Amino acid sequence: MINIEAIIYALLGGILPALIWLAFWLYEDHKHPEPRGLILRTFLFGMSAVVIVLPIQKAIDMFLPGMTVLAILLWVMAEEILKLGAAYIGGIRSTEDNEPIDVIIYMITAALGFVALENALFIFGPLIGEDIMRSIITGNLRFIGASLLHVASSSIIGVSLAFSFYKSRSRRTTLVILALILAVVFHTGFNLAILYWSNSGAMLAFSAVWISIVVLLLVFERVKAIAR
Repeated sequence: MINIEAIIYALLGGILPALIWLAFWLYEDHKHPEPRGLILRTFLFGMSAVVIVLPIQKAIDMFLPGMTVLAILLWVMAEEILKLGAAYIGGIRSTEDNEPIDVIIYMITAALGFVALENALFIFGPLIGEDIMRSIITGNLRFIGASLLHVASSSIIGVSLAFSFYKSRSRRTTLVILALILAVVFHTGFNLAILYWSNSGAMLAFSAVWISIVVLLLVFERVKAIAR
C-alpha cells in the first residue's frame, strides 16, 4: 500500500533544503537575475535526470555487481552527464544565457534539482519503515554533504563554461569535456573515500567539498568581472 504521507514528507525533506541552497546561489546573481521560469524549468529537468539515471545505474549494477570502482565511476559519469544535459536544455541554450555567470547558475540549479529528488528518495526509505529519526539524520547529512557535492561537481563544468564564454565553440567544447572529466574524478573520489576509507575518508571527502564551495564563492566574484 502506498504511503501518501511518507511520500509528501520525503518530497518536502528533499525539495525544501535544495530550494534553500538555490536561493543562496541565486543571490549571487541578484543584480542580473535569470527568469524564474527558466530557473524552475532547469530545476525540474534536474529532478527528471534522477528518473533517467536510476535505470541506468541499475543496469550498471546488473553487469558489474558490487560496489566496484568501475561501477561507481560509471554511476558518477551518468549523473554528471545528465545534470549537464538538464542545465543545457533548461537554460544554457536559451537566449537568456547572455553573460558568463549565467552558465554557473544554470549548472547549480540543475544540480540542486537532481539533489532534491535524490534526497527525497533517500529519506523515503526510512520513512516507510517509520524510522523518523533515521530519516531526519539522513536528510541532515545529505543537506550538508551530498547536496554540496553535486553543486561542487556541476560548478566545475559551469566555471569552465563561464571562463570560456566568449571563446570559440570548439574551444568551449574542449574545455567542457575536460571539466566533465574533472567533475567525474572529483565526484568519484568523494564516493570512494566514503566507501573505502571509513571515518577518515568521510572527513577528507567532506572537507574537500566545503573547500571547493569556498573556492566557488571566490570564483563567482571573478566571473562577474569577466568582460567581452
